[in-house]
Order: sequence, then structure tokens, then C-alpha cells
Amino acid sequence: MENPEIDELSPEELLPEEPAAPVIPMEDAKLKAVLEAIIYVTDEPLSLDQICAAVEQPRERVMELLEQLAADYEKPDRGLSIREVASGFKMATKPEHHEEVRRFVKNLNPPLKLSLPALETLAVIAYKQPITAPEIMEIRGVQGAGVLKTLLDRKLITTAGRKQVIGKPILYKTTREFLVQFGLKDLAELPTLKEFQDIGRQATEGETEPAAEAAPAEAAPEAPAAEQTE
Repeated sequence: MENPEIDELSPEELLPEEPAAPVIPMEDAKLKAVLEAIIYVTDEPLSLDQICAAVEQPRERVMELLEQLAADYEKPDRGLSIREVASGFKMATKPEHHEEVRRFVKNLNPPLKLSLPALETLAVIAYKQPITAPEIMEIRGVQGAGVLKTLLDRKLITTAGRKQVIGKPILYKTTREFLVQFGLKDLAELPTLKEFQDIGRQATEGETEPAAEAAPAEAAPEAPAAEQTE
């Protein structure tokens, strides 16, 4: 027996409905914190669609929590704000604090920049400290007086007394500033030599050293000595 209502449906309407995209159960407080973190770590404004796709939550819920989050940041005791910029959401400092922030930024130290020779020398010192200039030269195969001065000026290395051999050459070791610049807790967290060079190249490059330092390192330093930095 034919059903007239079914006969009137199109083939597409007879197909089973596709299941809705899964929604991950998440408490409002946790989701709100996740939204805050996502907006914080991105430089460009995030659209609502991008945010919803990242957290796998419906637009209405995300928008409601974003509005709550923005209201939280509007309080006078908060230095940041979450605003809609270019059809997206972005975290930024509040306009009323721009003068103080600008003055602070002007007084910051310039970003760390090291040439490849300086980075190689720093790696040798980090992994073989305490070490003398002749020992560094023996490992690298080139003179390094200019590079050592650069590293001393940048407070990435310091002197560590003298080695009790003929001539009593000066010993060098890394400093606390070295740990800060490379994001290390202590020397036990030193990465492999290749990782160390990769980390350095990401935040460095651009400064030139004396021509005598143009030659690449001929030998890689071995495992680090358990010497503490200042």
C-alpha cells in the first residue's frame, strides 16, 4: 500500500540524516580558560569559526563565553583586553596603558643575536666547561679571541679562574644569563649539540664577527661536564 506522503519526498529527503559533529563535553569554566589560552597564543585575530572548530563547540556557546571573557578583561584591574578586530578576536594591551607599555618596551635589551662562529664557540664552552681559550681553539680549529669578547660582553660566559698548567690560561664557563637566553633550568637540561645549534639559529643570526672566525667548527664538543654556572 503506497504512502502518499512518502511519494512526495525527494530522493535526497529519503536519505538518512548525517550525524551532527560531535561536541566534546566541557564545563564552562574549563572551556572559558581554553578560549583564553587560544586567543593569547595567536598573533592574528581568530574568527569565531576558527575558534569553534578548534574547541569543537557550537557557535552560540562559544560566543557567550567569549563575551563573558571579554567582560572579565574589561575590569580596571586587568591590563589586557579581548576585542573583536577584523572579524576576529584578539588579545591586546588596553589603550589607557599604551604610554607606560611603550616606555617599558623602549628600555628592553635588544634581542640576542649571534653569528654562527659565536654560537659554535658558546656550544663548545657549554658542553666542555670550564675550558680555556687554547682548548676552544683546538676543538674549533680557528682563533676565537674576538668571539670570546663578544660572549663576555653579552654576559653569556664568564671567567672561572685559571687552569693550573704552564701559562695558567683563563678558564671560561657559561652564566645564568646563558640559561635565561636558552630557556634552560640548569646545565642538566642542555640539549644535544644539534638541538642547541637549532635553538640558537632560531633566535640569532645577523651579527658579523672578525674574518678569521669564518671557518666552521671541525669537531663537535662531547658530553657536558657537571659544572655549575653563576
